[in-house]
Amino acid sequence: MMWTLKDPNPVKLIVGILAANYQCLHTAAEALTDTFGTADFTSEVWPFDKTDYYKDQMGPRILRQFVSIERLIDPAKLAKVKLRTNKLEQKLTKALRIPLPRPVNLDPGVIEPSKLVLATTKNYSHRIYIGRKIYAEVTLIFDKGQWQPLDHTYPDYRQQCYYDFFEKVRGRLLEQLKSCRR
Repeated sequence: MMWTLKDPNPVKLIVGILAANYQCLHTAAEALTDTFGTADFTSEVWPFDKTDYYKDQMGPRILRQFVSIERLIDPAKLAKVKLRTNKLEQKLTKALRIPLPRPVNLDPGVIEPSKLVLATTKNYSHRIYIGRKIYAEVTLIFDKGQWQPLDHTYPDYRQQCYYDFFEKVRGRLLEQLKSCRR
């Protein structure tokens, strides 16, 4: 019996920005849309205060914002996107000229109807290698009408304000997928 392989549906690219201040945040968001295209949603700005992991690199009052890119992408492109955001971070560090080792941190991921997947350079038991020295992890699942964290989900990704933003992005994705099928 011959099995038919199916192409995956396109997905919604989102990028989580951590920034040392509002200038860094604004500059990073602008650089992301210059690189990946128009944003259809940008989240509010929230304090990144569930961990002090980045304090030495980014300072004591880190800001968080998410940008959702309008154009859908092939999920196989996630590793390439992560490499591009890493290069963009390095470029921004030079351009911003702030006396911090890492004034901006860019974390790309994709939203599918059933999950949020983040890309990372660090391997761990729950992460899967996706090529080009990049790993991916399912960070949240969408089940029974709401976002659900997993055992390994980062503390900041367990907040309702994130879920509300991701729900808006997911809704837009579903509309876009519906119009692709017509």
